Amino acid sequence: MITRIIGIAWLCILALVSAPAGSQTAAPQPEWINALRDGGYVIVFRHGATNQDQADTDPLNPSNVVKQRQLNDEGRALAKSIGESMRKLRIPVGEVHSSLFQRAVDTGALMGFGDVKASADFTEGGLVVTPIENNRRAAALRKIAGATLPAGTNIIVVTHKPNILDAFGKDWFDVREGEASVFKPDGNGGYKLVARIQAGDWSKLAQAMN
Repeated sequence: MITRIIGIAWLCILALVSAPAGSQTAAPQPEWINALRDGGYVIVFRHGATNQDQADTDPLNPSNVVKQRQLNDEGRALAKSIGESMRKLRIPVGEVHSSLFQRAVDTGALMGFGDVKASADFTEGGLVVTPIENNRRAAALRKIAGATLPAGTNIIVVTHKPNILDAFGKDWFDVREGEASVFKPDGNGGYKLVARIQAGDWSKLAQAMN
């Protein structure tokens, strides 16, 4: 139900963004964009688009970069575009966390918000780690989604589909590469989903400011 409501809202927003020039004034910004400018949100990204003919053939050794699936040209371009669009939208970012896998580190770095803090907490595990470790990583992602943040800043986390699905549930079975989920911590360790945004939609939102 939440995903359906968000989808309907996005259709309205994108229709305004793509309307012919001169037909109206600039599209209004969604309320959550204005809220992000004040900080206090956690933005969880799935890493950007990757080369589909590659696989992680040494998954227990994230430092072995040549044995990993990498970002493709589109994934790199969209990561840069997301960062540029967020700056244009005046969304402050204080920290960027990521998986140890290079495609996640690169996604975070290309956004251009400073150093990326890579951690096993947000690294894809799957069948190569124990169920206990997968559960620990899911709990770590939920914990940061509910973290209390300093005023005037937001946090970005770049991770993987299995981690997102394990942490937040079956509504994320269709989470796409580059997609972001915006969470508002509730101050008690919990969180609320505010919006889900596809990688290419940040630039549309930024263009609506013109």
